[in-house]
Amino acid sequence: MSWGTELWDQFDNLEKHTQWGIDILEKYIKFVKERTDIELSYAKQLRNLSKKYQPKKNSKEEEEYKYTACKAFLSTLNEMNDYAGQHEVISENMTSQITVDLMRYVQELKQERKSNFHDGRKAQQHIETCWKQLESSKRRFERDCKEADRAQQYFEKMDADINVTKADVEKARQQAQLRHQMAEDSKADYSSILQRFNQEQWEYYHTHIPNIFQKIQEMEERRIMRIGESMKTYAEVDRQVIPIIGKCLDGIVKAAESIDQKNDSQLVVEAYKSGFEPPGDIEFEDYTQPMKRTVSENSLSSSKEGKPELKFGGKSRGKLWPFIKKNKSPKQQKEPLSHRFNEFMTSKPKIHCFRSLKRGLSLKLGATPEDFSNLPPEQRRKKLQQKVDDLNKEIQKETDQRDAITKMKDVYLKNPQMGDPASLDHKLAEVTQNIERLRLETQKFEAWLAEVEGRLPARSEQARRQSGMYDGQTQQTVTNCAQDRESPDGSYTEEQSQESELKVLTTDFDDEFDDEEPLPAIGTCKALYTFEGQNEGTISVVEGELLSVIEEDKGDGWTRIRRSEDEEGYVPTSYVEVYLDKNAKGAKTYI
Repeated sequence: MSWGTELWDQFDNLEKHTQWGIDILEKYIKFVKERTDIELSYAKQLRNLSKKYQPKKNSKEEEEYKYTACKAFLSTLNEMNDYAGQHEVISENMTSQITVDLMRYVQELKQERKSNFHDGRKAQQHIETCWKQLESSKRRFERDCKEADRAQQYFEKMDADINVTKADVEKARQQAQLRHQMAEDSKADYSSILQRFNQEQWEYYHTHIPNIFQKIQEMEERRIMRIGESMKTYAEVDRQVIPIIGKCLDGIVKAAESIDQKNDSQLVVEAYKSGFEPPGDIEFEDYTQPMKRTVSENSLSSSKEGKPELKFGGKSRGKLWPFIKKNKSPKQQKEPLSHRFNEFMTSKPKIHCFRSLKRGLSLKLGATPEDFSNLPPEQRRKKLQQKVDDLNKEIQKETDQRDAITKMKDVYLKNPQMGDPASLDHKLAEVTQNIERLRLETQKFEAWLAEVEGRLPARSEQARRQSGMYDGQTQQTVTNCAQDRESPDGSYTEEQSQESELKVLTTDFDDEFDDEEPLPAIGTCKALYTFEGQNEGTISVVEGELLSVIEEDKGDGWTRIRRSEDEEGYVPTSYVEVYLDKNAKGAKTYI
């Protein structure tokens, strides 16, 4: 089957068909190009989606990714990012292996088609020229024959006419012979051109056109084959990334299988465990017997008969708050302030407890304490441990830097031309000073950590407290405060909000006890570090300063000191070295 023999007379249709084939090829190129654009757009959207849900650095959201479910989600985001990368690979391979290659091939195909059809048109023009020559010689031969025939008839007529002279007859005879000769020449020329045309025509239809059409046929078949190969490449490009995409999906499945609900539950415990123990049973209150509260029972005022006394815990009885603002009803007569104050002052630890509580509430309104005393014991221990680890890392970093500077200095000493050893002294001294400062900080936080870790096992021996009552206080403070506490009007105040608690402290306590006498000194202390007292109730001290101790640490990490008669306040216990006077009233052995 050959176009040259089967389609020898379909030159124009073949020209249209080959142009249609090129249009189809260009359409396929456009399709692949749009597919690559879609792949790029899809990959970009997947990357943006993955980036959108990535945890932000140094944010609370980043801390949530310690849970296995969140880790699995993060792994899914990373796998989706790799998944998007494979779609980018598809786009790149299709562009390089299909689009670019086919566009180059189309240009070559257009040039080849143009050349083939140009040869075909040239052959057509040649055969048409030969045909015109043949027609021209044929018409000339026909004309010459007619002229010869007329000349012969005229000669015969002249020869038959007796009136015509002999000269005229001879002239007619010569003219007839000339016309016959011209006809013979035209005949010979026509015959020659006809033979030549027939030869050209045979070569045109049996040689030139078949060869040209064969080339066009081969060109068209190569185009069709090239489209088929491109379609195979199209599928192969997709198939090449399927294993990697499968690995991405396997990674997502593996991440999902790594989710451990028990581990996440344990992480929740570690994140929010306070270290406190639940409150004990509330003792039965016998309302049949009149309640009698005496000073020895740590009551603040004489109770009215029939008023209940709530007991909290085993040995600790009463309310969690030492004072509650009285309900100043018109029917209720206010008790003399001096009487309540005298009863209140009979128990020294209660004053300490009240001041510790007030100090804790004031600290809650300010910045976070350096020793994290505002946190529950378990959370405080974790924060202190994290701080110690961070400081040790900084110490190691500074130590490595010091060692490097020392080595560089030794090199400078051995090879003075490389540098001046004295130029490193300032930097070495600065690094050494930083190391010493970090070590002191580490010792300070390790002391607080040891204090917390030493108390955590002994929680069961202390009075139980309700979690959330005093966020900034330690257990010993709450234990002292919880003993036999009841409001002056005998009402129970456990359900009051923090706003009411703060209001009670800032109104009743401040108004009624501003005139208390200064406490006696129970010892002295020396400031180990400089402390800037910026919160209410604190006092600033300078390293090496000697001061008087008027109230020792009650378990909340603060010691009350006095600089002068009118200047006193609280400082962190770890910032001072305390020397208690054993003979002083209320002094205890300092451990």
